[in-house]
Amino acid sequence: MAKDYYKILGISKGASQEDVKRAFRELAHKHHPDKANGDAEKFKEINEAYQVLGNPEKRKQYDQFGSAFENMGGGGFGGGQNPFGGFGNGGINMEDLNDIFGDFFGMSRGGRTRTKERTRGADIEMDLTIDFKESIFGAEKVVDLYKNSKCEICNGTGAEPDAKIKICSECGGSGKITKMQNTMFGSFQTATVCPRCHGAGKIPEKYCKECSGTGIRKKSVSLKINIPGGINDSEILRITGAGNAASAGGASGDLYIHINVKNDKKFVREGDNIIMKTPLDFKTAVLGGEIEAETLEGAMRIKIPEGTESGQVFRLRGKGVAHRGDLLVEVYITVPKKLSKKQKKILDEWEE
Repeated sequence: MAKDYYKILGISKGASQEDVKRAFRELAHKHHPDKANGDAEKFKEINEAYQVLGNPEKRKQYDQFGSAFENMGGGGFGGGQNPFGGFGNGGINMEDLNDIFGDFFGMSRGGRTRTKERTRGADIEMDLTIDFKESIFGAEKVVDLYKNSKCEICNGTGAEPDAKIKICSECGGSGKITKMQNTMFGSFQTATVCPRCHGAGKIPEKYCKECSGTGIRKKSVSLKINIPGGINDSEILRITGAGNAASAGGASGDLYIHINVKNDKKFVREGDNIIMKTPLDFKTAVLGGEIEAETLEGAMRIKIPEGTESGQVFRLRGKGVAHRGDLLVEVYITVPKKLSKKQKKILDEWEE
């Protein structure tokens, strides 16, 4: 039975070449035989499908001839090609494979080795609760953290002050350890960060006594955080480099702040608009006039036309979230509970 290469890659016949490539890379990552849950047979099948669909000319023939295509020697396993779909004879884009194999073997494009990045400090996550008004207009907050920080004595180098620096004997100053790794596709040269110098290529003759040569110390730190106006509840702020410091002068991690916005009894946010309700006395509703409404920016006077009904909304432009949206003031008419005889008489006469 003819194989459906589109089905194997999980794409439609109208998929673009970029979509074909993307599907191939994702599936190759997932089913690679060197992964714990890899599937060699599935991996071969994916390669076979991509060898055809990833080549515009072969794809055109496959679309035209269908099941007869394999008999013509165009498939990934036909025509005497190697059992893995002819990687070396143009069937597969080697750039695609290098991208994939690089994740497993440390190999860069063109078959060259690549060294993994130097040590990076761990990220920190925390929650921060702010008031409704702070979420609308922004605010400056101070957060306290207890984290790995750069050692103040050695300035993060891990060396005792004035200590001599020498070439790392483990890696010979390269900062990496190179090894050969045999795989089903042949031998690959891999490079990993030197465990002794952590990629620096040099080590001190004497390590810092304060941090035992790590270059980091645990301490309490206070950070000023700028909360941007218009931030939403559950939004996450990323502060680059504010996480834990890394050993041996590596890059610090990031700080992720999960924002919690307190509910307000009077104001509700709807997109960039703010909605509020304010009372309107019976007389002003009937005869018109002005009322004073308490907004997030203080008291404001609102003109009320004659015959205003309960539930009517007045829009104050530019008074919404971070001055982008509007403030929508909904009025509700209040009815007096106690009336004098004179007031009751006036109402009776008004009704007549």
